[in-house]
Amino acid sequence: MPLWQSADPLVLASKSVIRRTMLESAGLPVVVAPADIDERAVEARASVVGAGEVAVLLAREKARVASARSGPRFVIGADQTLTLADQRFSKPTDRAAARDQLRALSGRTHELHSAVAVARDGRVLFCHVDVARLTMRTLSDRFLEAYLDEAGPAVTSSVGAYQLEKLGVHLFERIEGDHFTILGLPLFALLGFLRREGWLAG
Repeated sequence: MPLWQSADPLVLASKSVIRRTMLESAGLPVVVAPADIDERAVEARASVVGAGEVAVLLAREKARVASARSGPRFVIGADQTLTLADQRFSKPTDRAAARDQLRALSGRTHELHSAVAVARDGRVLFCHVDVARLTMRTLSDRFLEAYLDEAGPAVTSSVGAYQLEKLGVHLFERIEGDHFTILGLPLFALLGFLRREGWLAG
């Protein structure tokens, strides 16, 4: 008996390669259909202020928008926010912004809030948010330039200017939390939902 119990694949409303890889590595069939929402505009219209609330809001909106055109299939939306004390970070726009973010995070502990939402026919059926705490080692200017050189354009593709599963591992001395949450998708919670719905073998 196969693990996946539906004839239809999941729809991932995200361009994230790592999220798609996580789902496929777990044996889930996936097609990608990015929602392409204006995240800053969605935030501006809402009254939420907490980092976890923002992540949930954006994950829900991505899932809802993409599911409106995906029929009866389950659509997954996901989002991640990074906070350092009371400051929230977005993806850096260029190398200089990435350098500034890394300098701010250097030697300190920040939080990643990762949210996942599932929708079908334009209606959100499930959402969950998880948090991880990451402590970055103190980074020298020499190391920062070497890291930015080696990582290249990838530093602008994720909040915090790092991918922990790649060169970003060199930035840290300690992490607290679920590995999948750090990568941007609370996978255990999502799998539990899919099992309860009968789309995954229990």
